[in-house]
Amino acid sequence: MSKIVKRTLDFLELFGRHRRPLTLSEISRLLDIPASSCHDALQTLEERGYVYELAPRAGYYPTLRMLELMRGVAETDPLLLRADAVLRSLRDQTDESVLLAKVSGQVGTWLLAVESTHPLRFSVPIGTNILSLHATSGGKIVMSTWSDETRAAYLNTAELKRLTAGTLTEPAAIEAEIKLGRSRGWHANFEESETGVITISAPFAWASATYFVTIAGPTARIAPKLEKIAQLLLEACQALETQSTF
Repeated sequence: MSKIVKRTLDFLELFGRHRRPLTLSEISRLLDIPASSCHDALQTLEERGYVYELAPRAGYYPTLRMLELMRGVAETDPLLLRADAVLRSLRDQTDESVLLAKVSGQVGTWLLAVESTHPLRFSVPIGTNILSLHATSGGKIVMSTWSDETRAAYLNTAELKRLTAGTLTEPAAIEAEIKLGRSRGWHANFEESETGVITISAPFAWASATYFVTIAGPTARIAPKLEKIAQLLLEACQALETQSTF
């Protein structure tokens, strides 16, 4: 990654984590970079209108410029415009969190989330990659897109960490689950990544790329209506796939 781009993103994410004004010395310490480099970056961001200094030595904070810029981007994102209505309808039918992700090589990235109305609900940070591929329904979809040889090499060399009592850690068992998911059209995570949580995911294609939708929620709510939720999930993915290309 470009050093300049990385440093700019580090600055913005730092404010996102701390959510308060930060002084030059604090930024330098928290990012472990020289104060002179921080000053140059802050000066550029301030000149472009992305941060402002509250008062001399009172700290810096982002302006609303980034929010306004990204709001305009989000409002015209062709993927979000296409998927949002379908995902919201699926959320309304199941009242569970519904998420959209894209597979890129050996990575799955969360792109959109419509959360359940229940106080106890599943959520993920948008823009993050899926972790623990062996223990998640989305991860199994990611692995299902690989060749048999690539998947076998991964399962035989990766650290298949046990996250719960239900986590599958034997390559043969995980391979069997992936094949089962392919045959029924959706992949499952029955408390494999987190105790008390079930997620199910189904893939669909857009412009030769693989995307997938995940429904997630507490076991107590998902398990009794699993077959109905799975059917709704498959119908939603079919609706998304049959829409016109970009």
